[in-house]
This record gives sequence, C-alpha cells and structure tokens, in this order.
Amino acid sequence: MSERVVQFGKELTITIDGKSCNGVYGETILQIARKNGIYIPTMCYLSKVAPISSCRMCVVEVEGNDGFVLSCQEKAVNGANITTNSSELFRHRQNIMKLYDVNHPLQCGVCDKSGECDLQNKTLEFSVSSQQFSAIEQKRRAKKWGILGYDPYLCILCERCVRVCNEVVGSNALYVKPGGYKSEIDIKFSKCQQCGECISVCPVGALVSNGYKYTSNAWEVKKVPASCAHCSSTCSLTYEVKHNGTLQIGEQKIVRVKNDFEFSSLCGAGRFGFDFENKNSSSKEDLEKVIKAIKKCDAIRFDSYITNEEAFILQNLKHKLGIKLYNEDARHFSNFMKNYSSVTGKSLYNGTLSDIKNSDFVIVIGSKVNNDNPMIKFAINQANKTSKAEIIYMHPIADESLKSIYTKYIKYEAGSEEGVMALLANTFVKNKPSEISEYLEDLDIGYISAETNVGEEEIADIACRLNRKKSPVIVVGEDLFAHESVANIAKLVGLFEKYTNFKVVVAPSKTNTLGVSLICDLDIDNKGEFVVGYNSYGDFVISSDGKGDMNIPALNQQEGTFTNINKKVVPTNVAIKFNGFCLNDIANGINNESVKLTVEYTDKLPISKGFKAIKFDLLEDFYDNNGVEHRGYELDIVDVVSEFKFDEIADIQSYDGSVVYSCNPLQQFNEATAITTLCDQEHFLKGSESFAKSAKISSGDEIIININNSTIRKIFRVDSGLKGTIALLPVYDLSKDLDVFKGYRYKKVKIQKVDVQ
Repeated sequence: MSERVVQFGKELTITIDGKSCNGVYGETILQIARKNGIYIPTMCYLSKVAPISSCRMCVVEVEGNDGFVLSCQEKAVNGANITTNSSELFRHRQNIMKLYDVNHPLQCGVCDKSGECDLQNKTLEFSVSSQQFSAIEQKRRAKKWGILGYDPYLCILCERCVRVCNEVVGSNALYVKPGGYKSEIDIKFSKCQQCGECISVCPVGALVSNGYKYTSNAWEVKKVPASCAHCSSTCSLTYEVKHNGTLQIGEQKIVRVKNDFEFSSLCGAGRFGFDFENKNSSSKEDLEKVIKAIKKCDAIRFDSYITNEEAFILQNLKHKLGIKLYNEDARHFSNFMKNYSSVTGKSLYNGTLSDIKNSDFVIVIGSKVNNDNPMIKFAINQANKTSKAEIIYMHPIADESLKSIYTKYIKYEAGSEEGVMALLANTFVKNKPSEISEYLEDLDIGYISAETNVGEEEIADIACRLNRKKSPVIVVGEDLFAHESVANIAKLVGLFEKYTNFKVVVAPSKTNTLGVSLICDLDIDNKGEFVVGYNSYGDFVISSDGKGDMNIPALNQQEGTFTNINKKVVPTNVAIKFNGFCLNDIANGINNESVKLTVEYTDKLPISKGFKAIKFDLLEDFYDNNGVEHRGYELDIVDVVSEFKFDEIADIQSYDGSVVYSCNPLQQFNEATAITTLCDQEHFLKGSESFAKSAKISSGDEIIININNSTIRKIFRVDSGLKGTIALLPVYDLSKDLDVFKGYRYKKVKIQKVDVQ
C-alpha cells in the first residue's frame, strides 16, 4: 500500500491479452484497458461515477490470483498479466446474462430501447438463446415522475441512475427501495430536478422520457451532433431527427436529444428543450426589407444567443456601415474581463469546469449556479463527492438545491459584492507587490465586514478550511458583471489568478457571451434613432421566434460555433432546415458578396483574440475511449498589458423594501426554452413569507411589479425554501425591452396587488 501511495500517478505497464499497455498508478484495470482500445464488457459501469460493482460482468483473470477480479475497481499493479476473455469468463458472463434475463419482458418490438439496449446486445453477445432459470413474477406498477417514466418490469437494478443522480447531479432524488426480488428504484420527487441524466444512463428501457415513449425506433432517426444552445457550458449533444408524420419525406422534427453519457452530462433544458426551431419562413421581399432597414439604421441591438460567425458578420457590418452594436450583456462581460486582465496580464481567466470537478476547495460568489449554469453545479457536486471538496457558497439568497453540497453558506447583503471580494482578497492574496499590500492593508475590514454582513470570523473560518487544500477554485458569476463597481471587483478577482494558487472561473452569463465579447466592439446602448433588433427589440426586428419583421433560423437550425465557459470554440450543426434566409444572406446583399455558407467565416474569426484559423469542417467533435474531449479547440490565451489602479471600496447601496432578483427557474433560460413543449413553465414571482408580509401580498395574488420605467404582471407564490426579503423574478418569458434586463440583477421594486373585480 505504501508503494502505491508513493507512486500514485506514476507510469506503469501491464499486459492485457498479450498486449503491453501503459497506464499510471491509481488507474483501474478497466480504465487502462479502455485507454488502450481493449474491450471488457460491463453493464453497470459509468466512467463519470465511482465503480458501482453490481453487475460482475467486468471480471478478468489476473495471473497469480485465484478466482476472478473486478476490473472496474481493481487498481492496476505494475507487471500484471491479465486475461479479459476465456471460456471460463465467457460462461461466467453468460450465466450473469441469464440471471438478468429472468422474467425480463421480451417485448423488444415496442420497447423504446430496442436497437440500442445493453441488455439486448449482451444477450446476443453471450449467446443466451433460451432461459433455464425462472422466478415468480411480482406485481409492479409503472410510474410517472414528471417527464420521467419508470417501468420496474424492465429495470435490472444496475444502479446507474441512482449514482448519477447522487454523484453528478447532486439532487439525491433516486434510491433503491429494498425488497429482495421486489426491489425497485424509487424517488424523492421534491428533490428531482427533471434533468433526465437517469434516462441517459439507463442501459435498458426502464427509464424513459414520457415525451418520447412509443414515438420512434432507434434505427429510424438521423443523428445530428451539435452543442446545447441554452447556456455557456454549450454541452455536447446529439439531436435525433425523423420525419414528422407517416411519410419519409417532407417536414422533419427533433424527437429526442441524447449525449455521450459515459463522459458528458446535460441539464433538463439541454435534454428536453430541443423543439425551439422557427417554423415560419422568410421571402426575398423580406430580405429586401431588412437590407433597407440595416442600411438606414444607426445601430443593431442583439443578444448573446448567437454563433461566433453571426457575431463576426455583425462586426463587419459595423465597420462597413459605421453603425453601432448594442449588446449590454456582452459589453458588461467585456468590461469585467478588461479590468480582470489588467491585473493578470492575460486575456482570459485560467479555470475550467474540469478544474472545478477536480478541485478540493471551491468558492462560489455572484451566481445562483443551479439556475444560471447547471453544469457548474454538477461539477461542484462531483468535486464534493470525489475529492471531499469544501464548498463555500456566497450569495444573498440561499439555494436549497445546493444544501446537501456546500459545507458553508455565507449570506452577504445585495449590492455588497465589491466589499466581499475585498474581504476575500485581503485574506487569501499573499506574496503580492508592495502597492497591492498597502491597498489591502489600508482597507477598513471592520467597516466592510459590518456593511456586507460577512463576519470576520466567517472569513477566518474559510481560510482555516483552505488549509492544506491543493487545488482551490473560485467561481464568479453574472451578479458581478453589471455591478456599479465592476472595474474594482474584476481587479480584486484578478488578484486570485495572479497571486494565489486559485484557478478562477468567470462564468459567462449567456450561451455565447464570451465569444461576442471577444469578436465585437460594443457600444453603450443609448437607444438610438432607428435600431434594428437581431433577436432583440428595435424599430425593425429580425427574429428566430417567428414574431419579428423578418424570420431567421433558430440556433438548432444553424451550423457554426460557440465559445463556451471552458474557453473552447465548439461546433454545432443544423438539425432542422429553415425555409428562408439568414444573416449571411443579409450581409451578402449589403456587401454585394456571395459567401455561400455562414461557416465560411469560422476560420476568419480574430486570431488576435485567441481564435484559430481552422475551417469548420475540420473541427473535431467526439470523446475518445479515455474520456478525453476532442471537440473544437481551445482559445489561445493572449498576453495583455498589465496596468491597473485600485479604487476605494464604494459605499454599499442599501436594498431595503421589496427587492427582486432576476433569476430563471430550472429548465428555462430564454425565449427559446420558453416555447419548448417539455420544459417546465414557471412564470411566478417567488418569495418567502417574509417577503409577502413586507409587500402586503399573499400567495396566489396577481400583482403589478413596477421596476424603473417598466410594469410587469405576475402571480405571486410563496416558496417555503426561500428566506429573507428578496424574491425571484423569472425573465425568460418577458419582453426584452423591459428595464429588468438592464444592469445589476437586484432591483428595488414597488408591488401593487391587482384588485379582483
């Protein structure tokens, strides 16, 4: 054992089926076999969770050992000689499959898993042509858990679903309900996030989407590799597309989304929010109108749900026509990164989702991560489960979904993010130049602590928890980007990358916020005299939701690239064809050019900002057997001038009275998810009993919310999981011209109850 501790991570060599295979100490036999392209059958094993060891299919023979060894959990020893297939192993696996097949329904013709079922495949692989065992069948009732459907008759109790729910998602909703032969999977439904991870890993047809059941066979669909268009994680996925109706011609529809479940994950929006294509069309007359409108306009306003190529085209139009580009989301992010880079001397932050996943200490500030970016939450949960990571969650609003994950929750006052970052920097930033030391030492820590409501003893406790941790990460979110003191906050965050061993992850707020901020020179949105809205509001609107003056394709109808939270440029492809014109056609009409495809701009993205001159068709998009992602490419991190000056900590604005926080519910991000049919729709303003009492309203009341110059009507609901006097306002279903979208996410509001006539 001591030898393994000393040599953990060092190279070793083992022989598998006569082949010399390289690995490292700490890897299992199965991991090394897969890395070297050697097949060992499994039923319960998943690369992204700890070995489950329930199926016993992965057994191998190790020379010098009596009996079989479980390759999924047995660590490799240098020089070992291993056999993965023999007559004895075949009989052992065959008997396992016979037991799995006991009373398993043979109605493969109507099972949604038929054609891609692990049980079906291995029944054939191990020549189980007849059944020699039997058991008295038990009465089992199929269940519906929201979008999830569970059929215990088909379940083989491999526990994959339970493991991903606990170890990846972190909701702990699924568990094995014991009962001997009557054992089955059960659910604590109040904890379920309806993400569908359990569906993706189920090797049989026991767990399915109720929206997909009995609609398609695996061999009927066309598989289109793409990237999720809903948040900045841009997770890898595959759209499954088939004809819409009885004929193999004509209109197509997306019937399902899948992912490479061994190595990647999807949230509920990514898995179920797929049918947001624009079913309308555009004509040559529409194209002529939009060309005239753009030539007439003084600005184009657009959002960050856009490809890199579209952003590049808009930037070119800005230069050619001398117009302005408005995108407040990306402009705020760009400003944050500019000030961040002024400290670090690097164009980008240094952390990724993998750094979070492999961390042993994580601080999260300025983001309600489970709603803003579920993949951050998944990564945090994996860090907690696999590395026993300390999770410090800092936010004015507690998050019930993170309660079982974080080891310490620190509630700070809304608006006090600058002060909180100053407290953290003062504690953790060591070995710094004298001018930074002087700045931090001159801070009135007692005053800042009192104003932020973060006690000095709480910060000291965080420092104590960090002791002897080797791979800390700090995650900063959208709350910081539009803060009035964003410049100073960004510089304080930059100190963590420059002068500590923290990895820093700056979580872009929208799908392609990072890409847009790098590609486009953005102007302050001063409304303008005549503005064209590109998937945004304006005097002339170009839109993929079918409600504008001209229709364009939605993001599941385009090919192009996104720049994600991992600073990778990743490809997406057309799942559903659009009948009409796109931005490239508009640009061709204005520039008198004939660029055939939008992706002809992929290799022209600005190299000075870290992009590479790689053609779209040369971008890779797969995971190898070792779980390494070969998908797109990483941006080059460019050196920038490191020159900065800190500001005094500004007085903290008081957020008294009724305050709302713009925060979408799970499975909702934008107008695209809002029109999908399987994603849960929650339009309510949610607040605590304290908020209701303060605002003099009750659960179920229809209310009018006055925010600056905007008026919003909502139904109010009391949420027992919320505390304090800040309510959650969903914005995915609101008009984009409302002031609620502009600036800092916390807003002081006036609430008026609508009188019932």
